Amino acid sequence: MAWFKRKEKGIQTATEEKKDIPKGLWYKSPTGKIVDSKELEKNFYVSPEDGYHVRIGSKEYFEILFDDNKFKELDENLTSKDPLKFEDTKKYPDRLKAAQEKTNLKDAVRCAVGKSKGKNLVIACMDFSFIGGSMGSVVGEKIARAADHALKKKLPFMIISKSGGARMMEAALSLMQLAKTSAKLGQLADAGLPYISLCTDPTTGGTTASFAMLGDINIAEPGALIGFAGPRIVRDTTGKELPEGFQTSEFLLEHGFLDFVMHRKELKNKVNHYIDLVTNQPIRA
Repeated sequence: MAWFKRKEKGIQTATEEKKDIPKGLWYKSPTGKIVDSKELEKNFYVSPEDGYHVRIGSKEYFEILFDDNKFKELDENLTSKDPLKFEDTKKYPDRLKAAQEKTNLKDAVRCAVGKSKGKNLVIACMDFSFIGGSMGSVVGEKIARAADHALKKKLPFMIISKSGGARMMEAALSLMQLAKTSAKLGQLADAGLPYISLCTDPTTGGTTASFAMLGDINIAEPGALIGFAGPRIVRDTTGKELPEGFQTSEFLLEHGFLDFVMHRKELKNKVNHYIDLVTNQPIRA
């Protein structure tokens, strides 16, 4: 009768032996579709049920784009200072420290060089998890230095944008990055080196007003929010109802702001295909 009557009182199972379902085993898309996390990863972090492109960061994009996930990170230890002594609900240095500890990132962009389909490519990829992917002095400086590396080595350059815009804690210093990064991309153009811009969800504010829309080829992921201000701000400012799908990738493609909207599983092949075409090189299989 031991099944029905405990011989020993209390729960005897050690915590490490409990069979709880691990967190993150399932992912629920905004449309309510339930996807196994492993299946989601195998499908380039895109829900196979509805095609929803889950927000990912530089770690995942580098895995997708670089051969065997091998690359050399550029200026990886560059970090922000606090020249304006900014403070809102937190002091800026405290906010930076908290973001670094939470995300294990130094700032909102990582830059790297590595082989993609056998040829070197420089990539700057933003991380929305770090203070909303906001563009401060470090973001602008790292993108500028990555462009310099591309210029020096005569390599194609790609930026993956995922940002809420300029970082308010750095005020005018963050706005200066718009001109700085745009000037570097102009140098790439003068040197005849291709620059490909990928807009992901969301790409807003100063990033849209600068490097995100300056590509030789501008592409975006399906359903991404892309614009200078968000739809709610535009609606409140203009006092008008917005058309259906306003500021989505598909809307911008239809109105000529983008060249292509591309599924993530096609990203590596298509980006390198465009690079071969722009540089008049043999097309890689």
